[in-house]
Amino acid sequence: MFLRTQEPSAANAGARDPGFLRPQEHAGSAAPVARTSLGNVRGTNAGGHLVFRGLPYAAPPLGPRRFAPPAPPARWPGIRDAAAPAPACTQQDYSWNRADHLHQSEDCLTLDVGTESLTGRRPVLVWIHGGANYAGSPGDMAESPIVARGIVMVGVRYRLGALGFLHHRSAGGGNLATQDQIAALRWVRENIARFGGDPERVTIAGESAGAQNVGLLVAAPGARGLFHRAIMESGTPGFGLPWRSREEALRLGDQVDDALGARGDAAAMRSVAAWPLLVAGETTHDQLLTDDSYRWLRTTVDGTVFPEAPDRLLAAAPGVDVLIGTNRIELDLPGGHTRRDAFVALSYPGHEAEARRFYRLDQPEPRADPADRDGTRDQRIATDATFRCPAQRFAATMRERGGKVWRYLFDGSATGAPTRHALEIPFIYADQPLGRLHLIDYWANFVKTGDPNGADLPGWPAADAAQTYLALDAAGARAATPPAEDICRWGDSL
Repeated sequence: MFLRTQEPSAANAGARDPGFLRPQEHAGSAAPVARTSLGNVRGTNAGGHLVFRGLPYAAPPLGPRRFAPPAPPARWPGIRDAAAPAPACTQQDYSWNRADHLHQSEDCLTLDVGTESLTGRRPVLVWIHGGANYAGSPGDMAESPIVARGIVMVGVRYRLGALGFLHHRSAGGGNLATQDQIAALRWVRENIARFGGDPERVTIAGESAGAQNVGLLVAAPGARGLFHRAIMESGTPGFGLPWRSREEALRLGDQVDDALGARGDAAAMRSVAAWPLLVAGETTHDQLLTDDSYRWLRTTVDGTVFPEAPDRLLAAAPGVDVLIGTNRIELDLPGGHTRRDAFVALSYPGHEAEARRFYRLDQPEPRADPADRDGTRDQRIATDATFRCPAQRFAATMRERGGKVWRYLFDGSATGAPTRHALEIPFIYADQPLGRLHLIDYWANFVKTGDPNGADLPGWPAADAAQTYLALDAAGARAATPPAEDICRWGDSL
């Protein structure tokens, strides 16, 4: 199935051929060979285009490099095999990610490239996968049919869970996943022209935690100039949560240190096996959250990658053109129904009473209707506070900074049932039709020109002061605006 999270086959990304082949410049029946700044790589012909998997953009983060920023990778002689699926970054098994869990490695700072040809100057789409920052991979995104629209697709792996987000008082750490992604974008700038891509036309895209990471890259000073447009599906820099201070992050690190019995020893933290480290990371408790599974989604202002809070960085950053949206229903309430009061208080500080009146929380619970396209009251609260309202604020910030913004609301599914989180992905990147619409064409147009509109597509108006968006469902596409009585006016978080 297309867009599987990852095939559980054996890795062969490091195999080497001692011979030397002249790099091929066009797709053909023979295995394609491309040059990179580090050495030559041999890919495959897949789905009608060329695919190169497991290309290293940083040195393996092992031993003394664990909890360290990404370092430049070493060159290799001969030709590196880039045909086999590369391992996902180390992660636990949550069932939905089992294929990634079965094919994982701490040595995972690699990316995949899909391209029609090694020549030309086509726009580039860099995909940053979701998975709550503790699981997932780009899977087979490099084989997406969007490549056939004249786009070079890049799928990035980055460190997950405690390996990518833990702050430790002596071992180091920090926002390492963001630094990994910046290193991958530097690789793209240096190498993508050798794969038929244009380093001056790079769009970064992601869904869920991947969209959060895209928004954080827009904010991060170290990522400036490495991309030109952004696509954010169901995710923003903060997911509506307050920013985490460095001291708060170090206290989470103390919990991991205590669980492992490291006693503040950096060497012990770097030598422990990855598995118990991840498990210890998943036992940490953030007292501010109503659901600790969001622990790696609460962004830390570390003073280095993010010298200030991301909202302040965004307010001073150059605006970029953004395609951003959410699904009509996303996820259930973080922490469940019994934590609803705490979640509303967290999401609308200073306006809890107004939010409670808006959702009629002091009235009897309405009867659940599985066919209700707006979901339960809890789902509406979660979708508004975690996804829709932060996306609306991010869009407004980009408009204020001079970027052009295109918003959407997705309401479709293969079965006709109400939407849920991530259901838009196959309708875009696998070109699954939504009624008569092919959403992939909107996305491809945006990557190419910064404007999703094109021939034979219903018009998509740019977001304006009224926050106009495009409603997408099986009946078609139509312009809409948020309701006059919108809960989003009572919050201010991204």
